[in-house]
Amino acid sequence: MSDAELVLRSRRVITPEGTRPASVVVADGTITAVLPHDADVPATARLEDFGDDVLLPGLVDTHVHVNDPGRTEWEGFWTATRAAAAGGITTLIDMPLNSLPPTTTADNLRIKQDVARDKAHIDVGFWGGALPDNVKDLRPLHDAGVFGFKCFLSPSGVDEFPHLDQDQLAQSLAEIAGFDGLLIVHAEDPHHLDAAPQHGGPKYTDFLASRPRDAEDTAIANLIAQAKRLNARVHVLHLSSSDALPLIRAAKAEGVSITVETCPHYLALTAEEVPDGASEFKCCPPIREAANQDLLWEALADGTIDCIVTDHSPSTADLKTDDFLTAWGGISGLQVSLPAVWTAARERGHGLEDVVRWMSERTAALVGLGSKGAIAAGRDADFAVLAPDETFTVDPAALQHRNRVTAYAGRTLYGVVKSTWLRGERIVADGEFTEPRGRLLTRSA
Repeated sequence: MSDAELVLRSRRVITPEGTRPASVVVADGTITAVLPHDADVPATARLEDFGDDVLLPGLVDTHVHVNDPGRTEWEGFWTATRAAAAGGITTLIDMPLNSLPPTTTADNLRIKQDVARDKAHIDVGFWGGALPDNVKDLRPLHDAGVFGFKCFLSPSGVDEFPHLDQDQLAQSLAEIAGFDGLLIVHAEDPHHLDAAPQHGGPKYTDFLASRPRDAEDTAIANLIAQAKRLNARVHVLHLSSSDALPLIRAAKAEGVSITVETCPHYLALTAEEVPDGASEFKCCPPIREAANQDLLWEALADGTIDCIVTDHSPSTADLKTDDFLTAWGGISGLQVSLPAVWTAARERGHGLEDVVRWMSERTAALVGLGSKGAIAAGRDADFAVLAPDETFTVDPAALQHRNRVTAYAGRTLYGVVKSTWLRGERIVADGEFTEPRGRLLTRSA
């Protein structure tokens, strides 16, 4: 420990080997050792002792819509990364759409990187986008360092990011498979959506009927068939339909290279409790019934669902009207995602080790960030300090994201994030933030 600059100590440190008392040694922004709790601290090192608060690896959120540049009145890198840091997230991967321009060419990626560079409180990477007309741009985007490519199989909600039909999906997927890239997919079938009843108005039951489970199930079945045929890597975004789980289990058993995520709002909120007119609960695919939620939790427990991400997708408050058909669909959840998941997980008998696996270890692995996702020697010294048994009530005024509209308003949640650390530097504690210290990340070769 002769080069140690910092030692973080807790009686509950979550490591890949389990939770134990430990002293975590940091030098030059990297974890150099995980030692017994009572290890001697060198005179050159500063000691931070968190007592019984839990030291866990910083969370890695691979599904965030920052909307910057172009729709910065919805969100931005400054506000989104502050909200993430306040919630114990130390790395996010930004989605390619809702910004103008979208991240669909290497030039557009550079525009977004230039905007983010001085505003990022945490580390930020970028997804590229796969559109009907940009197959030629996929390899240059890959070479420029995006972590993979997002596509929609039904309309995205913004004109500049059109969806792929099945032929276009096959073309893009073949190109991406050619350089062993990853395609991440909003999987809802447009034909099933078109056939569903589309009633405007405030009733949540009408909105739920407009986004049926079979739209997800059919799109996922088609995606599995394409991935199997092309030997391609695919990832299913924001799974909400439990009916698709048998398809996914079978595909994984057959060796199809498919991973799956779900989101805090599908695990902590249910259709039965959504008030009519409350479009802060609107997202696509939708929050479904409690029985469906039970099966999502079972799939997390058995590994069918790999990870949990926020799909933070904010808008200005005026777009959250009381008409579910026309209101903007997206839930803002960066700052409260860890407490929301932890509150629901503990009620079902899961531990914080499970939450770390779903929200840090596996998300880091999804995008190939080998320096993130664990408290272990050689990893980045990214941490969250959590008081897991303390509660707080979600107050929209206390949120850091730009538009303080949230489906979690008024909910009492377990898990207070006391501080967040990025490469051995405390970036937020007790609501006080440092200046931005995040780095822009690119995919490793």
